[in-house]
Order: sequence, then C-alpha cells, then structure tokens
Amino acid sequence: MHTQHQDLIQAVQRNCHIADARHAGDYTLCVYLLKMREFFRWEKGIRLSDVVTSDDVGEWLTQREAIWDELDAQDYAPLPLNGSGEHDPFANEAINAALNGAGLVYSAGYGRRCRPLFFLAELEQTIEQDGYTILVAGRELARDVEAPPAMNQGKQVFIRRESLRRMVWEKVDEWRWSGLDNPMGRALSCYDFDTDMEAALDALAAAETETVVAHEIGEVKAGQVLGDAEWQTMLFALPPSHADIMLRAVRDLLADCLHTLPELLARGNTASLHFYFGNLSAMRKKLAPQLVEAYQHWHETGDVGKIAAYAAWGSEHWAKVGREALALFQEKGQAALAEIEGMIQTGN
Repeated sequence: MHTQHQDLIQAVQRNCHIADARHAGDYTLCVYLLKMREFFRWEKGIRLSDVVTSDDVGEWLTQREAIWDELDAQDYAPLPLNGSGEHDPFANEAINAALNGAGLVYSAGYGRRCRPLFFLAELEQTIEQDGYTILVAGRELARDVEAPPAMNQGKQVFIRRESLRRMVWEKVDEWRWSGLDNPMGRALSCYDFDTDMEAALDALAAAETETVVAHEIGEVKAGQVLGDAEWQTMLFALPPSHADIMLRAVRDLLADCLHTLPELLARGNTASLHFYFGNLSAMRKKLAPQLVEAYQHWHETGDVGKIAAYAAWGSEHWAKVGREALALFQEKGQAALAEIEGMIQTGN
C-alpha cells in the first residue's frame, strides 16, 4: 500500500528526523525517554495495551540517535509530489491540494519553542464546518517524536486520530493506577474498560475527537479576536518562562469560552464534559478557579448554568486580557514579562 508514495514518505520522515535531532534537547530526560518509548511503539506497530520495556527500546534508541547525529545540520528538504514537482515542506495548502485526492493528508507547522512539526497520514475524513476545513488523519505514515492530537493552520484544522487515541490511552492508564474519584475517573466510568478495553478506547477517542475539533475551531476564533499573526510573533519571541505558559493558558481559555464549552454543553455528553475538566491544565485551573467551581456545581446538581455563564463572561474577559498582554509586549518587548504575569494574575 502507498508504494507510489514511498519517496514522499521517506522525504517527510527525513524532515521529521531533522526536527527531532534539533529539538530532542528541549525535553527533560524523563519526558524524552517516555516520548521515545511511545515513538518506538508507533514505529513498530505495537498495540497500546502491550507492555514495552527499556530493553526493547534500548538498541533502537541508540540507532535513532546516531541517525539524528548525521542529520542535525541538514536543511529541511523539499517534498517530491507525483505530477507536480517538488514543494517547499511548509507549503501546506499546495501539498494537500495535490495529496487529498489520493487519500493522504500532510501538515507542517510550528509547536512550542518554534519546533517544526510534520506528519503524513491517510486522510480519513474531510469536514467543512463554519468556514473551516477539518482534515481528520487516520493511519500515520511519517511523523515526529512530538505528535500533538490537533493543530490548526489558518482555517485548516488537522486532527490526528492515532495521536488522540494514544493521548486518551495515557489518561486511562494513568487514572487506573490512582483510581481517584476525579473528573477523569468520572469520564472513564461512562465506558466499559473492564469488558472490552479496545472497544471502550475507540468509543472514548471518537467522542473526544469531536471535542478536539471544537477546541481547534475555538483556537482559530481566538486568533481572529487577538490577531493571530501578532500573537504568534509574541510567542515566538518569548524565552521559556512563566509568562509563556500563562499566555498559552489565556488563549486556551479564550478558545474554550468562545467555542469548546458552548459546543460541549450543546452536545450534552456527560462523559465528554467530565473529560474536558479532567484535562484542564494546572495553569488553566489556577487562572480560572470560577470555572472549576462551576464544574463542581454541575457535578453536584446537574445544573450547567454556571458553566454556560462562565463561557459567556470568559469570551469577553480573556479577549481583554490577551489584548492587554499583546499591547504590553509590543510596547516593551521581553522587558514586559513580569508586568504581563502580574496583569494576568490580578485580572482573573
């Protein structure tokens, strides 16, 4: 399968290796080893429920790091496309215009610390919604160590089912060790993991695909409110800092208030609402304690009114906070970091 695309697959994977070589040092050792074990599992086609040991990964990891050493100084290569020559690897629209009809989807973008992210996959579904094109990727043919479940480029939203399923599995596995009565446990209790692990995982991943789509559309809308180009310029210019984490949380909260939370409430899926709050980052919880309280009120009473009210309030509030942070940065540059942190903390 895909024999006619082998040159393309190899070219994308080579660019993935270059990105990994340049950015492997971004992780702590523990995170790095976890990511490499997960990447080994993907590359070798090992099921999520099967155990992978350090001995399994050790020799492969040594070989992979040797490949990275050879590629570290190389440039990202253009991609060969049948019938249309070579394309710049970041030319998403042109590449997808050539590939989507052949049942493939490609994405190149930037993650944290300007880290390039590439993947090539089978195109599972294309959804047109509210002016956005949502490209759902199935089996992945080439990818980086870093594999976010979703990302957006302008009005194109990329959803990676394999990565999302893997992320969901990690949440399931983590909760099974603790067994705590918390939002994640309440979400997982809605699925029968004891009887059929794989079927339950598929059902949960399918439901959460809809939530990820909603968040990515919210991200695009947040970019329209804040000025996407200006916002990205600010994030790219920031050093790793507390302010950087806070600003990303501000944008996530704005995206969720604009679209994700209203969509979840309209859908009325109890498990998905629990799962959303089970996935709230520590920074978002810190900046939005009223939202956490609204969830607790819903859990105890079944009344979603406080969550809906927070979403309506937050759509204005987090837009204002984001604009003020951007204005401070544009005026003072990195010298504004402490002031931005203080403004976000006092403004919530």
